[in-house]
Amino acid sequence: MAEDSIDGAARRKSSFLFNPFQGWRVAHLGRDAIAGLTLAAITIPEQMATAKLGGFAPQIGFYAFIGATLGFALLGASRVLTVGADSTITPIFAGTLAALVASGAGTLGSSAVALACLVGLMLLLGGILKLGWVANLLSTPVITGFLAGIAVHILMSQLPSLLGIAGGGSDFPSRVMAIVHQLGAFNPYSAAIGLGVLVLMLVGERANPRFPAALVGVVLATLAVIAFDLEHRGVAVLGALPGGLPQPLLPAVDEWRPLVPLALLVTLIVMMQTATVSHSFRDPDGRDPDINRDFVGLGAANLASALFGAFPVNASPPRTAVVVEAGGVSQVGALVAAVIVLVLVLWGGALLAHVPQAALAGVLLFVAQRIFRLGTMLTVARQAWAEGVLVLLTMVSIVMLPIETGVAIGIGLSLLHGVWMTTQTAPIELRRLPGTTVWWPAQHAMQGEVVDGIAVVAFQAPLLFANADTFKRGMTGLIDARRGTLSLVVLEASGIADIDYTAAQALKDVIGHCRAAGVVLALARLESVRAQRALERFGVAAELGGDHVFHSVAEAVNTLAPKETAA
Repeated sequence: MAEDSIDGAARRKSSFLFNPFQGWRVAHLGRDAIAGLTLAAITIPEQMATAKLGGFAPQIGFYAFIGATLGFALLGASRVLTVGADSTITPIFAGTLAALVASGAGTLGSSAVALACLVGLMLLLGGILKLGWVANLLSTPVITGFLAGIAVHILMSQLPSLLGIAGGGSDFPSRVMAIVHQLGAFNPYSAAIGLGVLVLMLVGERANPRFPAALVGVVLATLAVIAFDLEHRGVAVLGALPGGLPQPLLPAVDEWRPLVPLALLVTLIVMMQTATVSHSFRDPDGRDPDINRDFVGLGAANLASALFGAFPVNASPPRTAVVVEAGGVSQVGALVAAVIVLVLVLWGGALLAHVPQAALAGVLLFVAQRIFRLGTMLTVARQAWAEGVLVLLTMVSIVMLPIETGVAIGIGLSLLHGVWMTTQTAPIELRRLPGTTVWWPAQHAMQGEVVDGIAVVAFQAPLLFANADTFKRGMTGLIDARRGTLSLVVLEASGIADIDYTAAQALKDVIGHCRAAGVVLALARLESVRAQRALERFGVAAELGGDHVFHSVAEAVNTLAPKETAA
């Protein structure tokens, strides 16, 4: 058993250098080969379509996939995650790169290479510094709105190809008006091809996700163009693709600086999607994902994509799902797919000469409907209307504003929503359940009892600058409302995971307010080690006194309350 394992000891090493054959056995070859063939069938039309979405030649999408696969196989942790050109991030950077090129700042190719390098370096740094937590900065409503906005952009960018018209416009309103004005010139053959590919992919996904509906649809569309001479009926085709290896591009010095803010946005989206894919598709051995290591792998993938003269790449949820469903057990499957794509790039460019652009538009429309999560949007709106508004605001920002601006607004809304939820936390008074030492929030089915002279108050959130004033006003208000009858206040602190400087000062003010009112303040069940250290660091523990910190509310009451009251 041990003899047929290649570098089995490597799995116990923590080095960032990753062996793509880690744990691989000869018996896995058949499964990985099938997974690679299936992945290639799905990847070829998707990579061409995504490159077209960004304004690049189709073969650039192939180069991106080949380079990204090699880079991630070298340094990534996941054995099944696949990377390549991605329709989620491509619309984000396509508009900005086009604007830079229009202003004379470099070429589209060199700017894309510079951006891929910046994203790759940021991801490498994020993985090395273990910034996996950054992926949690975007809430589900914001992600849903972001994807919905991207879906609308994909739709508007591909409708001209689908309808066989020129299109036009640089923003959403102008694109809509351009399409409306040109509807009279639409080509029914192009529309039939694009919609046919879309329907085939919808049916194929429902019947069997492993079925390469996109490839079959593109092949059938190409055969239809040749058989019925549809080029002479106005159907636009790709034309023969140049063969050979890519020419390395060296961006000019002045191309890098303007791309840094865009690179930060793209990096955050890549982190979010990579973490989602890594958690959703575990390795065959069931081990926990190593998100930070996968960030390093995505960094290497982007740098390799740049080396191949391509653009930023991302983890792919649907292609990773295909590898898993096809039985892939290692990165060998992705490498097989990369070899197949490389052969197509080197010697098969002429085979793509008659591929209709409308067919690729159909592929992208399928992607758009898949990321437009209407069910999630309705569920969020029904269960939490405020978060439903977040979905809508994010989507509208992405659609109506430049995409990178909309993404920044979405990130800001996500952070603002998290801060807002923290500010809504207020102290709540607990009551003792009859016949027990348990203190619990008052509920209709379980009212509990009030103990004279004692108030047990809980604060169920980290105590931070955002809610420090709410905490202080809630505590002092409760004390003032019962002034003269209150002798002991116990702060039940099990929900306080951390305390910052501002909140520590607020807590000191509460201690002083209690002393001025002749009330004893105690702290119970502060379980967080970080919060305990914060109390020591900010001098709150010394101010309160070590004899006023307890492991339980009952211990605090029994120790500090008058005996007749505690009973």
